[in-house]
Amino acid sequence: MKPNKVLDVHMGTDGQNFSCTRCHSTSLHNIAGRVYATPAATHRKSLIEDDLASKITCESCHSNQPHKADAKMNDHTDKVACQSCHIPTFARVNPTKMWWDWSLAGKKKNGKPYTEKDAMGKPAYDTKKGVFRWDKNVKPEYHWFNGSISHMTVKDTIDPTQPVKLSWPVGSMDDPNARIFPFKVHRGKTPYDKVHKTMVIPQLFPKGKDDTTAYWKVYDWNKAIAFGMDYAGLPYSGEYDFVETNYVFPITHMVAPKANVVGCTECHTAEESRLANLAGFYMPGRDSFKLLDYAGWLVIFGSLIGVALHGLGRIFTIRRKKED
Repeated sequence: MKPNKVLDVHMGTDGQNFSCTRCHSTSLHNIAGRVYATPAATHRKSLIEDDLASKITCESCHSNQPHKADAKMNDHTDKVACQSCHIPTFARVNPTKMWWDWSLAGKKKNGKPYTEKDAMGKPAYDTKKGVFRWDKNVKPEYHWFNGSISHMTVKDTIDPTQPVKLSWPVGSMDDPNARIFPFKVHRGKTPYDKVHKTMVIPQLFPKGKDDTTAYWKVYDWNKAIAFGMDYAGLPYSGEYDFVETNYVFPITHMVAPKANVVGCTECHTAEESRLANLAGFYMPGRDSFKLLDYAGWLVIFGSLIGVALHGLGRIFTIRRKKED
């Protein structure tokens, strides 16, 4: 693939034309650019000083004051990741999978597994895997992120009445290392143990022709889960169901040219703000306080009345002087 700079200003052959290793350089098995192990925001090494830094952030090349002097955008870098403004959408050329429902797997036609494709030519249904939904030009979801991601394990207890976060960004507004960061959130339905309230590990691939437990051989979830959990040395009650699950991907590629970045009003607006899900702080244009708004309008109307009275006073004063 040879992307143009409209897709990514760094990788574009008509842009910076970077290869992957320009940012993801490797030394002693340390691969620069990873954001999962330890907070990336605390490692802001300059590539000029050390081209084998274990963490690469936008600031590594562009500093934390990337815009022109006195530009308002520079005031955002302590709380907003560069990617949040410079990656307006992802999957701008090829569609990306956004939904995967395992609970609908197992259907057959004429006794045989089958697949169906959507309008984009991507699998919409697969007997082995269930229902998929693919999208293009997807707006990211935004969360506080300090560079680490929490992961649920198969031993953790879940609440099946709520979507289960299999992975989720770590960070908060009060975390000095956290920034508002864009994510792809992949959603779907996955099997879990109804009694133990844990996620499960089903056996999918057959071990051989005589396998009687693999889901992709017998299409029996109970048998597949029982074998998989026993193989992992974990308990299984024998009762399963499906629960909605989410997991996240940080969005760092597909950096758009400056002409295509997220506009200020896409976040600073009361209607459909990109940051509508982030609460606990005041954002101009998005948030309002009625008492403060009323006070502001009172000041405006009071000023207008004062100006009008002053003008009338001046008119009457001038008339009196002429009469005298």
